[in-house]
Amino acid sequence: MNKKNILVVFGTRPEVIKLAPVILELKKHSDKYNCIVCNTEQQKELSNQTLAYFGLKADINLDCMRPNQSLLEVQTRILSGLNQVFKENKIDSVIVQGDTMTVLCGALAGFYNKIPVFHVEAGLRSYDIYEPFPEEVMRQMTSRVAELNFCPTEKNRQALLTENIKDEKIHVVGNTVIDALFCLSEETLQNARLFFSSNGIEIDDKLVLITAHRRENHGERIDRIISAIEYLAEKFTDHTFVIPVHPNPNVKDKIHMRLGHLANIKLLAPLDYPNLVFLMKNAKLILTDSGGIQEEAPSFGCPTLVMRYETERQEGIEAGVSVLVGADYDKIVSQSEAVLSKTREQTRLKATNPYGDGTSAKQIEEIIDKYFCD
Repeated sequence: MNKKNILVVFGTRPEVIKLAPVILELKKHSDKYNCIVCNTEQQKELSNQTLAYFGLKADINLDCMRPNQSLLEVQTRILSGLNQVFKENKIDSVIVQGDTMTVLCGALAGFYNKIPVFHVEAGLRSYDIYEPFPEEVMRQMTSRVAELNFCPTEKNRQALLTENIKDEKIHVVGNTVIDALFCLSEETLQNARLFFSSNGIEIDDKLVLITAHRRENHGERIDRIISAIEYLAEKFTDHTFVIPVHPNPNVKDKIHMRLGHLANIKLLAPLDYPNLVFLMKNAKLILTDSGGIQEEAPSFGCPTLVMRYETERQEGIEAGVSVLVGADYDKIVSQSEAVLSKTREQTRLKATNPYGDGTSAKQIEEIIDKYFCD
């Protein structure tokens, strides 16, 4: 097999976390692959910060983001940047992960150039095009052009089969986010403890981790979420509520204005990957609208309330490791009280993680190798 130029395209922190194990695995086989790492910088600081943790650096940075861009403007800038990448490099395949604007643009750029697209974390579906918005449509469109769909679970595979994606294009490999968790050393986790201590946050068994940033939760929904958090913090004053605040002003300004005065709420800047994992590992309860955290938290047995009305990660709901509460004030409060009124030990979950066993990247490399050899 001639050495293949594989373009790996990402732009957000979750994409970096989930593609880093794949990039590292491909780089082990430098006789077979030349891995070209392209960061659209859809989340410029967060993506580059996380890359550095894995000891990686982008070969190409597209610097596509501008303040207050519309979705159409973001798509235009990313596609334009990728167009130049294809002009300047011979590409044999494109790897994308997930459901962001970067994913859709990477897939379209590959398709327009008749280059095979490999989609990591394929087959997740809510079947509501506005929940999550715009991600649901982006991942469905990506599946239509992908030559290889790497599904985390059998449920994802079945979704693609239902959509008439050919079986030979679908492979169940687990989720690479679990591979990434296993990259963390004990030394790294101890450094994380020192980080929080230096920020006045002592990690004990009464820690609540909260993340909220999704576009569909802006407006009235974030107001209801904040009201629920405020109530819980005032009721459970012996608990510490840690909120890494997303930089989007639609979220950041409201959270700081309404929650910043409460002593047991700690508002932090976005955390690097090891520090976020350390919080998940030690949390008594997690409230989140993130997709990745839904997958990671089960590895630590932490009860997780998903503040979304639809989730494409139904495996966690079915396994009982996550509960869907939307932006519903009453549900957030009642489900949180059920956990916070007990000890951390009493609320630990025993179920195994339904999303993978940490061997996904190795499986992906083997399937890519076979694809090019056939």
